Amino acid sequence: MAASNVPHPSLSRPNDVNIAPRLWHTLQQKDTSILSLAADDRHIFSGSQGEHISVWDKDSFTFKTKLKGHTGSVLALEYAADKAWLFSASGDSTVRVWCARTLMPLYVLHPHLETDAGDLFSLAWFAEAETLYIGCQDTSLQFFSFSPSSLVHLPTNTPIVPFSPAEGSNSPSPPPSGTSTPVFRRIHKFFDSYPQYTRRPADAAARNPTCLSCEPPSVASNVHSFRARIPVNDDLCLRQETMQSPLAVFQISPANVIYSAHYGYIYCMALALREEGRPMGAFTADTPLASTARDMYLVTGSGDATVKLWQVSSSNCVPTLLHTFDCTIGAVLAVEVHNDTVFAGCQDGYVKIWDLETRTLVRSLIVAENVDILSLSILGTDLYTCAANGEIQRWSSSFDMVASWHGHDGIVLASTITDISSSASDRSALDNHGTSCALLTGGNDNCIKVWEVEVPTVQEMGKGSSISRFKRSNGLPSSGGIDETMVYALSKFISIPSVSNSASHREDCRQAAIWLRKCLTQLGADASVLPTGESTNPMVLATFRGTETKPGKPRILFYGHYDVISAPPIGWTSDPFSLSGRNGYLYGRGATDNKGPIMAIACAAANLLARRALDIDLVLLVEGEEEAGSGGFVEAVRKHKDLIGPIDAILVSNSTWIAEDTPCITYGLRGVIHCNVEISSGGSDLHSGVEGGAVVEPMHDMLKLLGALIDDNNRVIIPGFYDHVRVLSSEEQQSYTVLAGITQTPASSLAARWRDPSLTVHNIEISGPKNSTVIPASVKAHVSVRIVPDQDLDEIAQSLRDYLRSSFQKLQSPNELKVTIDHTADWWLGNLDDPWFHALENAVRDEWATDPLRIREGGSIPSVPYLEKEFGCHALHLPLGQSTDQAHLPNERISLSNLRRGRSVVERFFCNVANLPSSRVNA
Repeated sequence: MAASNVPHPSLSRPNDVNIAPRLWHTLQQKDTSILSLAADDRHIFSGSQGEHISVWDKDSFTFKTKLKGHTGSVLALEYAADKAWLFSASGDSTVRVWCARTLMPLYVLHPHLETDAGDLFSLAWFAEAETLYIGCQDTSLQFFSFSPSSLVHLPTNTPIVPFSPAEGSNSPSPPPSGTSTPVFRRIHKFFDSYPQYTRRPADAAARNPTCLSCEPPSVASNVHSFRARIPVNDDLCLRQETMQSPLAVFQISPANVIYSAHYGYIYCMALALREEGRPMGAFTADTPLASTARDMYLVTGSGDATVKLWQVSSSNCVPTLLHTFDCTIGAVLAVEVHNDTVFAGCQDGYVKIWDLETRTLVRSLIVAENVDILSLSILGTDLYTCAANGEIQRWSSSFDMVASWHGHDGIVLASTITDISSSASDRSALDNHGTSCALLTGGNDNCIKVWEVEVPTVQEMGKGSSISRFKRSNGLPSSGGIDETMVYALSKFISIPSVSNSASHREDCRQAAIWLRKCLTQLGADASVLPTGESTNPMVLATFRGTETKPGKPRILFYGHYDVISAPPIGWTSDPFSLSGRNGYLYGRGATDNKGPIMAIACAAANLLARRALDIDLVLLVEGEEEAGSGGFVEAVRKHKDLIGPIDAILVSNSTWIAEDTPCITYGLRGVIHCNVEISSGGSDLHSGVEGGAVVEPMHDMLKLLGALIDDNNRVIIPGFYDHVRVLSSEEQQSYTVLAGITQTPASSLAARWRDPSLTVHNIEISGPKNSTVIPASVKAHVSVRIVPDQDLDEIAQSLRDYLRSSFQKLQSPNELKVTIDHTADWWLGNLDDPWFHALENAVRDEWATDPLRIREGGSIPSVPYLEKEFGCHALHLPLGQSTDQAHLPNERISLSNLRRGRSVVERFFCNVANLPSSRVNA
């Protein structure tokens, strides 16, 4: 059975967001893809598949020159502003260093094992340590220091020393005294060769002509006089091809290699800076060096679907692994760091967002499902994502997609942000903005696109949000932030008709589970869909992990259900499967039972994650069979108990208040026993005019049998039925009296509904055509019994069976009796003296500025007492709906205020219990 139209899983993707920034300029490279990009204040550099680096004038957007030397694709570019150097990494297993001022080659760097390292995919420059980090195809992480004390020096008679100091320095620094003589580098047959006509073999003393203006005077003065007389173009420092050779060739030593740093290619890396007294922040090559800088954090992403966090420092550039983030959904192809946040672009179209301080997953963005995210760039608080489908998207700090456009006719392979001066006459329109920025993107359409972008202001954050537009179009107020996400997500959730007791909606239920998994993943959870059986709907397991650096965190399990009952259109004012906002309420099937509360709890965890304040682990267990008897739930929980992990408390939100205006906490539920009774003659249906009076009719027996269950005072006659029912205490009686005044309901009625057992006959079914002339051969009745503390579930079920059989035997009827117990659920009573209960009560009081009412429910939630017993901990029940929410009825709804404030209550509760001792060791 095909599912209905399933909404797109993205919580931020609007259908009408196609606002693109102004395309400033297009730079066309001939017959070669753009694989990497970098820029300084004068140039745009593009690494190509065709082995060279194109240089473009940043002011005029005109082609300037090509940097040649690589013999493989230029896979990564890194600009070091402190030295005005450009690093390039290639598929030829070399890194080259270029002077960005003169556009001449400086050095060539070979990785350890040279070509065995494979393609060099990524670079990161640590300016303070003068160290370059390289991510390799052979899974190694290699590094090389360009400081004077670390270089492998050439013999003393070499006319050019292999070191170019930072701009402003007069001479290269000598190696520190007392150091051992460094090992000579290996001879390179090309870079250490003499002109062919000399017929001399290559050696380390051979120096090919190179650019002199890149070097300080003390270095240039040592060069042969004929080289010093070569005319110089001060702007480009261009030479004949024979003169574009590096000053020196270096080899990374084995000591500077971390083998198998990942279990896959190291595609990307970035640096994060932490200064004393300041939080960790983004670090780029043009970040000013500060005397307070202590440690750097190197972030690497790999084909093994992980992001690793390494510690390096100016005094020790050897990376030390601190933490591994598991992205789980494909290779990590791009990483960016902003403040204390890591953004990881993944192979399957997701961007994972991690917090460096707490080591937690903050959020996931679905950019484009199953489409590689190949490049990320950050400007202010905005994230730009570039994908293999040619799409470019801009995401705000609140994780809303605020712009989306088709950037390239092909794959977007590279991007970077750069300042663009507004001094040129053709940019006079930008004067109101001062300095503007450009997003540079390159693709396999051989184009570099220059997009005009600006640093977002506080007022612009969230502007144009798809959620805001949805709420305006549906008459809902817009409050921004996580509340918008919550309502927008709920609108999509409700649009899936996940009716569990209908075979025609089975695929809808499965799609609802899949959609919910993706939704919770975006909100920051690790989520999966687990089977519950061949004929039952799957359940969703999701875990929001709190601060990883905090040991012994409490673990809370939230139980909910994504399935709903059917919604016949009769009686509905609006489409039951389309969320509609009217007069402060959200209408739709499942709004209050149970999709609305699920979204509130998930968004509470997501909001705390975004604020780096989630200090507990929240496990969501959401089933799809609750409205149909929770088939397969118990078996699935037991099977996956290790995956769920240890639990300290259980939270449920699956009922309503007893009034409209006063918040409540539910602390008790009745249990239930569902029993089917069948009496049959064993023959066929008879005609009442022919056989009436001559046979013992099954219907007569059924009426007598059911009548024997209840006395004239509406009390159940089953022997011993009331023996273990708790006596009503004076304290409880006082509570009912208070509640009776609030609800205008007699206290005796509240007690009868909440704390007294009961028996109900639900229906009677007969065989035959059901007309007035037929004696049915078989009659079936459905009976349920509600039980309370301290009645024993199994004992009452057995007593019910025994009493029905003994009563039927007294009738001495020739007919046959069959009694079956189809479903049971135990009663539940919360612990009002438990610190978890007090934490929840305090959270409600702080949010609503009033004491919550302590109430019980006459209904049953089978999973609550079961989960308590299975995990050995107490359960808490926080209703979010009002008494008029119409659960299971037409025009089901939930108050928008209750939804928002319910989320806030849950946030407060999570903060309240964060310091409660965990009774278990976290898995």
